[in-house]
Amino acid sequence: MVEENWLFGGGENSSRQAWRRGLLSAGALLLALMMAGLLYLVAQSNSERDAAADRERRSYEIIMLTRAIEGARSRSEAALGRFVINSDRRLGTIYRDEWRIAGRQIGRLEQLLDDRPEQLELTRQVGLLYDQYGRELSRTASYANARRNWEALSLHNETAVSSAGAGITSTLDRIADNERARLAELSAARIETTEKSNLLATLLTIAGVILGIVALALAWATVRAFRDRHRADQRADELEEAVSQRTAELETLNAELRAEVTERVAAEQKLRQAQKLEAVGRLTGGIAHDFNNMLSVVVGGIDLARRKLDDDDDAIRRHLDNAADGADRAAALTRRLLAFARSEPLLPAATDPAELVDQMAGLIERTIGERIEVSIDCETDCWPVWVDPRQLESAIVNLAVNGRDAMDGTGAMRIAVANCPLDDRQINELPAGDYVRIAVSDDGCGMGPEVIERVFEPFFTTKEVGKGTGLGMSQIFGFARQSGGDVGIDSTVGEGTTVSIYLPRHGGAVQKASADAGSLGPEAGERHIAGHTILVVEDDPRVLRATSEALEELQCAVIPCDGAQAALAALSGSQPIDLLLTDVVMPDMTGPELVAHIAPDHPDLPVVFVTGYVGEGGELDQLENRMVLRKPFTMAELAEAIRTALRERTRAQIAAE
Repeated sequence: MVEENWLFGGGENSSRQAWRRGLLSAGALLLALMMAGLLYLVAQSNSERDAAADRERRSYEIIMLTRAIEGARSRSEAALGRFVINSDRRLGTIYRDEWRIAGRQIGRLEQLLDDRPEQLELTRQVGLLYDQYGRELSRTASYANARRNWEALSLHNETAVSSAGAGITSTLDRIADNERARLAELSAARIETTEKSNLLATLLTIAGVILGIVALALAWATVRAFRDRHRADQRADELEEAVSQRTAELETLNAELRAEVTERVAAEQKLRQAQKLEAVGRLTGGIAHDFNNMLSVVVGGIDLARRKLDDDDDAIRRHLDNAADGADRAAALTRRLLAFARSEPLLPAATDPAELVDQMAGLIERTIGERIEVSIDCETDCWPVWVDPRQLESAIVNLAVNGRDAMDGTGAMRIAVANCPLDDRQINELPAGDYVRIAVSDDGCGMGPEVIERVFEPFFTTKEVGKGTGLGMSQIFGFARQSGGDVGIDSTVGEGTTVSIYLPRHGGAVQKASADAGSLGPEAGERHIAGHTILVVEDDPRVLRATSEALEELQCAVIPCDGAQAALAALSGSQPIDLLLTDVVMPDMTGPELVAHIAPDHPDLPVVFVTGYVGEGGELDQLENRMVLRKPFTMAELAEAIRTALRERTRAQIAAE
């Protein structure tokens, strides 16, 4: 009986164990099926996420490609325009190369949009407009190759307002706008798929943990039944390792995706900043010429009015002085905007930066006040640089004034000049080479990262309203970039700031100023030019009238001309002309082109160029080693420029004899 009970009881226990093993096995199988399903869903979700990311990158590439096409077209047109002007074959090659690059980029755009009928149709329209516009430009290039520059220039002016060129720009903008709208949708879809993938990964991890627990329980029951614990534990460990490995892979993919998102956001911020700066640059360059012409009329009129006053007209003179001060401030503001837009007509020369800073010591001390201790540390045998000394002085004074304001009018300032070899991209985007570093340091309040990030934006300032235009740092930035260098900032809040201007080393020697330069005062300079006949060429009638009246006030004979053709007619006449005073930017023929045209017949005629704006590099090289008078100018500056040009002609004649 005892044996029967034992057998019966043993049978019941064995049956319960079998049921347990069966339930555990069924549960494990069910979890395994769920695990497989989750693995499939995770893989599918990852594929969808990767596809969404690829579509997003593709859309971003399309946007960037539209900008690249517009940029290549603009560079091609600019090169063709300069080729038409100076017949430089290298510019013709640049025009063709850039135009072909634009064509290849249009082909690439069609490849990217082959599955988007609406966008593909717009791209094909761009291709048709590109072919049409290319034919128009080819006619201009053909005339220029045949050295029929006048016909080429006329065609180029007609092509500039062609509907094909405007159509290319507007169609590319439509493509880019469509892609930006689609990019927002793709970003939302990618975020949704990423969240779905993360959720599935979490569920997969939980299922894996549960499955591991069930597997361990099943292994324990199997060991009791078949005494095979080792094999069951090994299978459970392998399964757990597989789950952990897959989980780690998912975490790695998520980290890579987050890094890509961060990089994309940074790239978009840089793109928006570049577009904003480009827009401001185009605006300033566009208004500079007319604005400086208006200022020339104002300054010239005020200068003439001062000369007509009697000594006892103090009240009227005071009002005129205030008006002149306002015009000078407006001119300074225009120069700052042009420096930021890199359109300021720089007059570079080989300059010793250490000597320039030493000579500025007194000016800096007077500017920032006696409560600030200024120390100047210039390295011996400092390399020369090729810059506009006037603009470099203005940049250093601006930095000194900013340092004074940061120190609230009291503290210590250090100005250092040193040779500085740099590695590639050690400072922003500068290539490797030899540079001169001009650093202005103060122990003021310093700047935080958020201020440093925006410090070069035009009109951005931390000063109170009315105490700054926000153009000082942007002017320094534009001047440094225009001179082939860059600007670096090292600042700590509460400790101070160091702003460094890096300028490339110049291989030539520094030219010292002549001994008699500037030895005559304004009145002596006016007496020196009295009685000379001046040919004035200016397309703006108001500026022409103001300049002519100023020269007549200086007792010069004036021959006014409203363009290059009138000037050529005057030069072919019998009246002797002592000097040519010509504007640089004129519609029919530029000032440098006019001088080059008359050079064979009038090789010794002194020339003074008058300019307030130089376009995209077209005339800057032709103004080198020439007497240039910046608009707006005073009568004293006008007299000094003419006196200098006449003196240089006399020296050349003496040297020839």
